[in-house]
Amino acid sequence: MLTRRLTIAAVSALLALPVAALAAPLKVVATTGMIADAARQVGGDAVEVTALMGPGVDPHAYRQTRTDILAMTRADLVLWHGLYLEAQMEDFMRDLGDKRTVVAVAEALPKEVLRGHDDYAEKFDPHVWMSPELWKGVVIEVQHVLTEARPDAADQFAANAAAHIAELSRLNNYGHDVLGKVPADTRVLLSAHDAFGYFGRDFGFEVLGVQGISTQSEAGLNRISELVNLLVDRKISAVFVESSVSDRSVRALIEGAAAQGHTVKIGGELFSDAMGADGTYEGTLIGMLDHNYTTIASALGSDVPARGMDGKLSAGY
Repeated sequence: MLTRRLTIAAVSALLALPVAALAAPLKVVATTGMIADAARQVGGDAVEVTALMGPGVDPHAYRQTRTDILAMTRADLVLWHGLYLEAQMEDFMRDLGDKRTVVAVAEALPKEVLRGHDDYAEKFDPHVWMSPELWKGVVIEVQHVLTEARPDAADQFAANAAAHIAELSRLNNYGHDVLGKVPADTRVLLSAHDAFGYFGRDFGFEVLGVQGISTQSEAGLNRISELVNLLVDRKISAVFVESSVSDRSVRALIEGAAAQGHTVKIGGELFSDAMGADGTYEGTLIGMLDHNYTTIASALGSDVPARGMDGKLSAGY
């Protein structure tokens, strides 16, 4: 009798659970770590997310592997960035969309909020994760897509998305605080490629890249010479390397400036097209941008908290 009562009680408890709690997690494959993070933040325990591109991987040059293709064809949902970020995967993703649910989440953003570029007619700067305000639109799109795939978890997705959007607002405020203390004449961010345009627009920085929006563009000798002269003439003292791009061109700038008697240091390594190591704070979108804001502000003369916004950064400043 006791066993029977326990069994009935267990069954009753299971019946009382929401449907979403009983359903198997939605299998989601995301191309970049940033999109994977958005899916995890919104989806919570209702999703199982796999990212194709890990730390240090350049999405502009990435091509899908056999393992990637197998993962995507077995997924319930495939999320990619779009806006020509995954340029080498574009045709494959369009074809896959005829057979599976495949969504380019950044393409939901209104075109009027995106940066165009003279070198890429009819295309836009894809690096929208550099702006917390723009990224909110991607988070909302991820919420919509997950809700369509799993309507029974709609309330969970909505609550998670709202919480993450609130954190993005807090991060944006932190960025304005520490970056706003950088002296106006030193608000110049020079890095390997033009990934920080939205950052510059949001926080009032002049942004210069040795290469263009895509890492596949070439940095010619004229461009290097032009930037060296700019460093010397404007007495810019720090440049930045990127975790997913070779530092060769940035070091060429430093050497060129030194040849003209001007010392330039590496202000730090920034996360541009990929986040930090999996399982770390910097391996989340919030942590990635906290690291960038704190690194840039510190290198260019602002007082910053020792370990970033919430004291979670792995390195001190």
